[in-house]
Amino acid sequence: MHQQLIIDKISGILSATDPSYDQRLTQMLDNAKRIFVSGAGRSKLVGNFFAMRLVHAGYDVSVVGEIVTPSIKSGDLLIIISGSGETEQLIAFTKSAKKVGADIVLISAKGSSTIGDLADAVFQIGQAEQYGKVVGMPMGTVFELSTLFFLEATISHIIHEKGIPEEIMRERHANLE
Repeated sequence: MHQQLIIDKISGILSATDPSYDQRLTQMLDNAKRIFVSGAGRSKLVGNFFAMRLVHAGYDVSVVGEIVTPSIKSGDLLIIISGSGETEQLIAFTKSAKKVGADIVLISAKGSSTIGDLADAVFQIGQAEQYGKVVGMPMGTVFELSTLFFLEATISHIIHEKGIPEEIMRERHANLE
């Protein structure tokens, strides 16, 4: 019962998400010198999933907040994952990136927000009215899981579009685990 509840909710969110986002995001990724991914809490974990797969696909990617993350510069892309688009720390990251001329993408549950107003592109996952309380899916679960699925589908799009064999992706996978 609960598995079907989750599957149905995520399917509804993804069905209401603009189908051109994967192509638009891929174009922004391809145009960036380097890619930086950030989020807070569970959205950060979703960003970590995405960053790992981007590395496997051959992109130069850093996760914001890691000790080895380089400084962002003009020509780079900052991807912010935030359901609200109002997380203070992420607003600060966005302003810093904007100041140096980096491009910014917000992936959010809301079409309008402080970060969205600063971003070059906002990819709204689903529609705002779909994010009411859902029994059994508390505190952002709907956004986080829907965004994870959206980003995995974007990776699938990239892999197919570029013809990247899984063997090549495996070669790029961490071998010090």
